[in-house]
Amino acid sequence: MKRLHVAAAVIRGADGRVLIARRPEHKHQGGLWEFPGGKVEAGEVVEAALARELHEELGIRVTASRPLIQVRHDYPDLAVLLDVHEVSAFSGEPHGAEGQPLAWVAPRELPHYEFPEANRPIVAAARLPARYLITPDQLEPAELLRGIRQALADGIRLLQLRAPNMYSAEYRDLAVDIQGLCAGKAQLMLKGPLEWLGDFPAAGWHLTAAQLRQYAAKGRPFPAERWLAASCHNAEELALAAQMGVDFVTLSPLQATQTHPDAAPLGWEAAAELIRAFNQPIYLLGGVGAAEQARAWQIGAQGVAGIRAFWPG
Repeated sequence: MKRLHVAAAVIRGADGRVLIARRPEHKHQGGLWEFPGGKVEAGEVVEAALARELHEELGIRVTASRPLIQVRHDYPDLAVLLDVHEVSAFSGEPHGAEGQPLAWVAPRELPHYEFPEANRPIVAAARLPARYLITPDQLEPAELLRGIRQALADGIRLLQLRAPNMYSAEYRDLAVDIQGLCAGKAQLMLKGPLEWLGDFPAAGWHLTAAQLRQYAAKGRPFPAERWLAASCHNAEELALAAQMGVDFVTLSPLQATQTHPDAAPLGWEAAAELIRAFNQPIYLLGGVGAAEQARAWQIGAQGVAGIRAFWPG
């Protein structure tokens, strides 16, 4: 089956809301909401196709955009490749030039709208930030709390409490405090036994590669409303993450790091190949920080994850 190449846009307004449109009833997946865009013609570059489609459909002209995610999806009657860009600036006032209803939606509200199955990874990408902070180990609880308060003040919106040196009881107590700090400001991701899931209903869960191997065949351990992530290092682990239905992953190590000096780095070229074969958002981890964020976007990553790179001070 030939794959239909589509350019689509996550259009973000000045207030952070995202523009979505309802598909005409007579079209494939009619009546569902979608991210605006359309078919990439033969020989057409994605950026040009997107600019053309958004002008035709919405009456706007794109002035700033970047790659966000690529999604390959096979319906029973149609195979699609969605080339998605985030549009952060445009001229003109969006309107349904083809009569389609439009809605400006807060990112957190996107899961409440019904999208085609192929759009699910785009919904996740539209809700996730470009930076993922992982806390350093070997810090005392008071130091971690101080650092997290500052990170939140600095604009961090996704963070993982990683504290492998702590006893379980100490980690759980700290997680309760940090969950309170993050409320309404950032999404907290915890690590640990899945038996703890019920004790932290507001937190997402970040699985280790070992947990992926143990639990992937059983599918998601909780409903889609709660964030599920995993640590991946190769194609096999990415396949397990897809089987389990995770929302996003970290892929590491991209480059050599002080924390894992013996791990062989993937490098940018191998990372790009792995990203192209995976349908969910990927954060690159290992020897990267804010300076590498734009390059990560260009190869299709959601952004970058880091410990030292984003830890205050």
